[in-house]
Formats: sequence, C-alpha cells, structure tokens
Amino acid sequence: MSMLRLSRSIPFAPGAVVKATMLGVLLALSAAGPARAALFDDDEARKAILDLRAKMAQNEEAQRARVADLQAQLETARRGLLDLSGQIDGLKSELAKLRGQNEQLARDLSDTQRKVSDQSATLDNRLRPLEPQKVSLDGKEFQADPEEKRQFDAAMGLIRRGDFNEAVSAFSTFLTRFPASGYSDSVRFWLGNAQYGKRDYKGAIATFKSFVAANPEHPRAAESLLAIANCQIELKDTKSARKTLDDLQKAYPGTEAAKAAKERQAGLR
Repeated sequence: MSMLRLSRSIPFAPGAVVKATMLGVLLALSAAGPARAALFDDDEARKAILDLRAKMAQNEEAQRARVADLQAQLETARRGLLDLSGQIDGLKSELAKLRGQNEQLARDLSDTQRKVSDQSATLDNRLRPLEPQKVSLDGKEFQADPEEKRQFDAAMGLIRRGDFNEAVSAFSTFLTRFPASGYSDSVRFWLGNAQYGKRDYKGAIATFKSFVAANPEHPRAAESLLAIANCQIELKDTKSARKTLDDLQKAYPGTEAAKAAKERQAGLR
C-alpha cells in the first residue's frame, strides 16, 4: 500500500520504473527468505523423523523376529526338557527294574551257593569212605584204599575166629587183587600163619621163607623164622628145625623170637 502511494507520488519515467521493479523484487525476496529457510528446516525435520520412524520400524521388526526366534528356541528347549524328563522317568523305571532283578539274582545266587555247599558236603560224605586212608601197620605207614582195608580186616577177623581155611582164601585173594598194596607184607605173614593153622605146614614154610627173603628187616621176620622151625618140627624134620633156630638166633639176637628159639632148640632131641 505504501509502495503504491509512493509510485503515485513519483513522476513516471522508464528508468525509475525499472529501478522500482528491481527494488520490489529485492524487497520481496528479502521478505520471502526467512519463510523459505523455515520451509527447508521443516523438510529436513520431516526427513529425519521419517528416517527415525523407518529405523524404529526396522528395530521393532528385528525385535519381533528376535522374540519369535527366542520363543521358538524356548519351545524347542521346553520340548527337549519334556523329552529329557520322560527319558529320566524311563531310566528311573528301568533302574528300579534292574535293582529288582539284581536283588532276585542275589537271592538266587545265595540259594545256589547254599545248595552247592550242601551238595558238596553230601558228596564229600559219600566220597570220604572211598578216599585213601593213612594206615600204620608193623612199623610201616602207607596209604590204602578203603576196600583194601576192609578186605584185610575181614581176613584178620577170620584168623581170630580160627577159620583158617577161609582166612587162607581171603589172604590169597587179597594178594591177587592188590599186589602192590602196603598191606602185602603183613598179608604174607598172616597167610603163613593161616596155613600153619590149617596144618598146611609145607605151604606155610614156603610162604614164610618167601616173606623173610623179601623182608629181612621186617619186624615180623624173626617170628617168621620161628614159625618155619615149628612147621619143620611138626613135619618131624628136626635137622632142618635146628638149623632154622640157629639161623634165627644169629640173625636176630636179643629178640623175643630168638629167646623162644633157644628154648625150643633145647627141647629138641
């Protein structure tokens, strides 16, 4: 309004008009500068806000994706824990079952051991009579089977009862059945006595001579020579009897058999 009034009060001239126009443009540009600057500032702010919103949206999307991933992991872990819990329960059940089986096996083992022990004791009792036994006879110790001992004792029982015929048979059978027995030497001695008892003097002499020849150091060797002399006396072979009695006193001086031989020799005619 002031510029219109001013133009009306100024005389018209082409140069003045140009100058006035340029002045108006300059004035208009001066007046429009702050507004345009403000417009530029608003655009930058909007752009910054949009950028911030875009970043926030990206962050939110990333967070949602992260949360979804964590939830998936959590669900996987939860299922894994459930499976693990189920496995643990299964293992506990299996362990309880195995413990029960172990306890049963322990009871079975204990029962089996007891049965084996009882059977072993029973077997030992059955086998004990069949095991070799230590025997001490006529100054000699040896191992003998129960059957050997039984037969020897049975034959000795026959001699004690005076059943000399059966005794001769029993001792002869023993020597045939057990030729290497520790009883053999004593069996031959008592076989000679059984033969003497049944008046088989020649058989007794042969048995006693075989016994003394094989066992000159036997505790009953001197008795065997005395028995030979007695058999010879019964056979009226006084000459042989005297010689046997002499041999006895020379070979076994100081023995009871030697003393008996001396007395017997004195009584011979």
